[in-house]
Amino acid sequence: MNPKNISKGRRAFLKISLSAVFLPKDTFGLATQYGIEGQIAPELQISQWIDANGNPTMFKLADHKGKFIFLEFWQSWCPGCHSHGFPSLKKISDAFNNNPHFTAAAIQTTFEGFSTNTANKMREIQQQYNLNIVMGHDAGNPEKQRHPKTMIDYRSGGTPWAVLISPTGKVIYNGFSINPESAITFLKKEIKKVEKD
Repeated sequence: MNPKNISKGRRAFLKISLSAVFLPKDTFGLATQYGIEGQIAPELQISQWIDANGNPTMFKLADHKGKFIFLEFWQSWCPGCHSHGFPSLKKISDAFNNNPHFTAAAIQTTFEGFSTNTANKMREIQQQYNLNIVMGHDAGNPEKQRHPKTMIDYRSGGTPWAVLISPTGKVIYNGFSINPESAITFLKKEIKKVEKD
């Protein structure tokens, strides 16, 4: 999708509608204090990744340029991740499974519970929620800076944290919660437009 083809009216609509549609009005009321919406998504600096089958792999945003990218930040002991983060991730990733214009990845951004929220939880969570996506582990350091680089770069407010990146590499949504049905509807419409370009 060429950003020059997006009209000013459409840009304004996206800016207003994305936050209103994806983030439930009663969700924490904190989304504007965190995140990097409107900025170019920083490259992920993570060395521990597994593919959908649990095998070691690599994942870089640069390898998916031109696609919509959905990221979910999580911790294995996070109640919100289990109540709505993983179920939303499952719905959204399944809706676009094998779509050439979309990819999803889940990253455990450990900033607490370092002995519990470990890299071996990636495969466990994949299997528990039948997630057919890559997963990464970005551990903070309890002895130094507690927060991992991904959390710092994306200014996430904790977990779960959802991020939607446009084909131009810009963060168009980030927040504690995402409405999967609205996100799917939005993405289907936008992907149709990309396919026509």
